[in-house]
Amino acid sequence: MFGRSRIEYKTFDQILVMRRAGLVVAEALEAVRDAARPGVTTAELDAVGERVIRGHGATPSFLGYHGFPASLCLSVNSEIVHGIPGRRALEPGDLLSVDCGAIVDGWHGDSAISLVVDGVDGDREDDRLVEATERAMWAGIAALQVGGWLGDVGAAIEDDVDGAYAIVEGYVGHGIGTAMHQPPEVLNYRTRERGPRLKAGLCVAVEPMLVRGSSDTRVLDDDWTVVTCDDSRAAHWEHSVALTDDGLWVLTAPDGGTAGLAPHGIVPTPLA
Repeated sequence: MFGRSRIEYKTFDQILVMRRAGLVVAEALEAVRDAARPGVTTAELDAVGERVIRGHGATPSFLGYHGFPASLCLSVNSEIVHGIPGRRALEPGDLLSVDCGAIVDGWHGDSAISLVVDGVDGDREDDRLVEATERAMWAGIAALQVGGWLGDVGAAIEDDVDGAYAIVEGYVGHGIGTAMHQPPEVLNYRTRERGPRLKAGLCVAVEPMLVRGSSDTRVLDDDWTVVTCDDSRAAHWEHSVALTDDGLWVLTAPDGGTAGLAPHGIVPTPLA
């Protein structure tokens, strides 16, 4: 599960390039958030994100990845992850998860957000699910400390969720760098395996997925879209994070993770 010998540790200069990719991803996600309103199709949102990525001279990480046909993953309601953009128009109260990746000079950034589409007095429980998933992500990121253990991330996520929602266990975080997905796997739950010790130069994507009902999943006939078996709604949050000798920096957060880590008493270390 934990390929210790295969982990790609980054130099400081390589992390700086990944930060550039991360900021492109952050801008693309913000543009999609702003455009996500009733009547807009998921294909139109995909185009919004791709324009931002290519406008920076970057390349979408997802487009063509194992045959994936779009630049973003856009998952609606009971779709957990890997949703394919298309003609589906958003409706008021839809729960939308947006996953985005970009490549700059051969290095990847990867991040995801979830939101509830405006327009109605929606189900407040969906808002709580979105908030809980984001909070769990930050708890996991806060556990990334040089000298600690990778397994601390999953333990922190599980402790933060505390049984309020089900954690999707079949899809996990990952190392990131010259490839979008590389060792080590970053679990979103506690196991007996503590994983590798955390060292400077490690870059990982932390991405919990929570559901309101059962964590059982299935893949649709498109061979990509993962949905809940009981049709319950799902949320997904993700950030790419770099560990340095001085601390951590959230590569895909414009503020480096300052606001998200503040409740955990952690001040991220700027890369400048």
